Amino acid sequence: MSVVLEIGERVYTSEDLIPLLSEYQILPKLAQEIIIDEAIAKVECSPEEKTLVHNQFYQQHQLITEEQVQSWLQQQGMTEQQLEKMLLKKLRLDKFKESTWGDEVESYFAQRKTQLDRVVYSLIRTNKAEIAQELYFRIQEKENSFRELAMEYSQGSEAQTGGLIGPVEINAPHPKIAQLLSTMKPGQIVPPTRIGEWIVIIRLENYLSAELDASMRQRMLDSMFKEWLNGEISQKVSFLPSPVTS
Repeated sequence: MSVVLEIGERVYTSEDLIPLLSEYQILPKLAQEIIIDEAIAKVECSPEEKTLVHNQFYQQHQLITEEQVQSWLQQQGMTEQQLEKMLLKKLRLDKFKESTWGDEVESYFAQRKTQLDRVVYSLIRTNKAEIAQELYFRIQEKENSFRELAMEYSQGSEAQTGGLIGPVEINAPHPKIAQLLSTMKPGQIVPPTRIGEWIVIIRLENYLSAELDASMRQRMLDSMFKEWLNGEISQKVSFLPSPVTS
């Protein structure tokens, strides 16, 4: 059996590698890449598209001269052919996503929009009900600002920002906080409310409605692709136990 890998003083044959790939959970990634390669194999790319993706890559990595390109390749342990294959795969994959799901992006986004909207809110949390009630009263009476009281009394990391949190997607906070925020108007304050071990005071600062811009469109394409890929893996891939060798 010929040696296919050498690390330090250890050498590995092809027979050694299969159990290692399984042990280190690399086989699922390998299966995923094989499925992707099969899906994009027939995607055609024009010379102009190839040139553009190369130029974008060089600009992103600030590779201006041929010497810089060669130095980068050496640092990454890659050949020009491997770089070319990597860039072409990304180009084909992007075109595959667009041709497969491009017409579905708007409806997919619309179904998920309420989960993608973002909020900026202020939070004070304490484990003492009497303190929470006193702080709420002082905010309502404008004796102190929300920020001042959050910095002095809030018992979480939000104290460092004067209670300010966000922008975050509305489903990112605790589910009960997310539910409260979804019904509030900017500037509105929720009276002390128990959530788990904490009693919290919440004020909605801003509600940022998600928009289907270029970045969000790509995110939706990536999400649909991921759902498809997970389905393909569950249907087509079986990981058999490695044979026992004596």
